[in-house]
Amino acid sequence: MSLIPNLFGRRSGAFDPFSLDMWDHHHPLDPWPFRSVANPASQSETASFAHAHIDWKETPTVHVFTADVPGLRKEEVKVEVEDGKILQISGERKRDAEEKTDTWHRVERSSGRFTRRFRLPENARVEQVQAAMENSVLTVTVPKEEAKKIDVRSIEISG
Repeated sequence: MSLIPNLFGRRSGAFDPFSLDMWDHHHPLDPWPFRSVANPASQSETASFAHAHIDWKETPTVHVFTADVPGLRKEEVKVEVEDGKILQISGERKRDAEEKTDTWHRVERSSGRFTRRFRLPENARVEQVQAAMENSVLTVTVPKEEAKKIDVRSIEISG
């Protein structure tokens, strides 16, 4: 979790044990203290596009992840399941090719890579994950296993 709260992006300030945000500096997988200072341009380039906004909702039958990835085509986005328990959504927007004769007056569109990881709950059916993209919105659907009904049997007490 960040030391500085995100006032506009998160719906709650509660700790989410399932979220493995690769851009959270307190995450054990984050190489933050060891990042290379040799190429600061690539760090700022990545940071400008790093935080793809993703919503995760759970219904009685599925988990639904919805990600805004403006300007990306489906070929530029990857959805993977690692070790049967980690959902990873990543992508990259490349800079436009520069011609020597071009004169740039303003560059505001961001470019770079992003990676977001989520630990899926035990009831996720990872072999049935589906992804679709429409109008720069990626939707990943993870079906849930049916809840096991608890078999309760009364025991007669003798005596």
